[in-house]
Amino acid sequence: MSKDDYFVIICRVLAYLYECLKRGEDPSQGYLTYGTDAFPVNQKYWTYIMKNLQRSGYVDGVAIVSIAGAAKGVKLTENLEITPAGIEYLQNNSTIEKAKKFLETLKEICPGL
Repeated sequence: MSKDDYFVIICRVLAYLYECLKRGEDPSQGYLTYGTDAFPVNQKYWTYIMKNLQRSGYVDGVAIVSIAGAAKGVKLTENLEITPAGIEYLQNNSTIEKAKKFLETLKEICPGL
């Protein structure tokens, strides 16, 4: 696995949102953005990931928006949060477990938390 692997990115997103939920904090939209150390992916890949997290029922608060002259994008709303299905996926999926182990090795599961 690598830092930009699909399952590594979704593990980081879901783990971050779950920690925010448990702490009673709103997620930082500044943290949840593409092209950063935390999420080293391009805009198209980020949009793909976030749309699929929403469509799979793992997160709420992702709006699909039209971008002039481009494909549809995503906007993270102030209601962004992990769902119970997202928590279960984070805790019980074997591929996510591999991603967690990869991130723990790098000590990166949720920088700044």
